[in-house]
Amino acid sequence: MTYEWAPGDWRKDIHAALKALDVRHVAYVPDAGHASLIEACQADGDMTSYVLSTEEEGVGVLAGVDLGGERGVMLMQSSGVGNCQNAFTLIQNCGFPFLTIVTMRGEWAEFNPWQLPMGRGAADLFALAGIDVVRLEDPESVGATVEAVGQTVFDCESAAALLLSQKMIGAKVF
Repeated sequence: MTYEWAPGDWRKDIHAALKALDVRHVAYVPDAGHASLIEACQADGDMTSYVLSTEEEGVGVLAGVDLGGERGVMLMQSSGVGNCQNAFTLIQNCGFPFLTIVTMRGEWAEFNPWQLPMGRGAADLFALAGIDVVRLEDPESVGATVEAVGQTVFDCESAAALLLSQKMIGAKVF
């Protein structure tokens, strides 16, 4: 089964980068900003998708994926970063590769005041946990950046968070 991408959907480049990196496992909390990427990963016969109840579960899933000799990624929204602080210690203490792609909220044209704190603090919380942060604001560079950062994560058994700016993903309107 193949996924039909909407014209101009730059998430197609993320999916292609994950394929090039041989990522076979995708853990995620449902999120509108990642919706087409999640659907494409679910349709991809080479990938197994795991819907999470809460973001910190994804850290454990990726630890298990690495123990099984395969590669995984976690997709989440910035509002879930704070849920992971205790789980992030597992990454540093066990030394497994960790790659997460985060849709940002609490930034450009945000309407929900509850999104502001984690939108402002997500990058700092990742950094405090020893996770490299790369911010993406240009759709044209997304695929190449995901692939380059992912290669470093998997080759060096390091950790990185790719933050997709709210301006790039678009402001939510309800």
